[in-house]
Amino acid sequence: MDIKPFIQIAENAAIDAGRSIIEIYDSDNFETEIKDNASPITRADKSAHEIITQSLSKTGLPILSEEGMNIDYKERKLWDYFWLIDPLDGTKEFINKNGEFTVNIALMKVNVPVAGVIFRPCAGSLYSGAAGYGIYKKERAEIIQFLPLKKRKTLDELLAKEGVRVVASRSHPSTETQSFTTRFKKVQVMSAGSSLKFMLLLENKAEVYPRFGTTMEWDTAAAHAILNASNRGVYQTDLASELSYNKPDLRNPFFIAF
Repeated sequence: MDIKPFIQIAENAAIDAGRSIIEIYDSDNFETEIKDNASPITRADKSAHEIITQSLSKTGLPILSEEGMNIDYKERKLWDYFWLIDPLDGTKEFINKNGEFTVNIALMKVNVPVAGVIFRPCAGSLYSGAAGYGIYKKERAEIIQFLPLKKRKTLDELLAKEGVRVVASRSHPSTETQSFTTRFKKVQVMSAGSSLKFMLLLENKAEVYPRFGTTMEWDTAAAHAILNASNRGVYQTDLASELSYNKPDLRNPFFIAF
């Protein structure tokens, strides 16, 4: 399967959705509601969902979205390639107007993210990547290509370093994360919202991102694909395997990305 045209469709969908998000962001008319899981949803989430699903539907692949209808696992488990999207990752950051929210689109192969697109509307930053395609950041007229690491790092190597930068959730701090950071010799903790935490790893602005809290598959899939293409991983806490997707329960276990 040639992934390139699918990535291009996803990039255009993310940019179009981001344009709609910014219009609502600037209007201050968010129409915020609280969903059954106690998380907020705004007019921007809904608008982005509609734009993205309409754009991706031309590929003929199934779509699983945070803001879409619940799709029974009996149907989902039969999927081969499909899209996994978070139309507005970081709704709390959107509501708080700190600019740290993204559009996440992942192309999935069964239970593995094989390509990812992340767009940060406030900065106009577009990240995309897949193994065999490359990893890119497009911002305004500039295109930056990231080369994969020559080999994957191990947690033991990070623990042996004299200084490590740990990125943590801005909206969801945890005592487990604080405990994890004490394992390093010297640590600098930085905060960020949405999938931008993963991109700090890609851009070598941080070494490790531990997440000891609830996330959903659409929160991580696009970034996971990009990090895998860069020879990094999003590991379950036993470090024996990476996150898996399209599970009966779409919640992720705790993870450590590096």
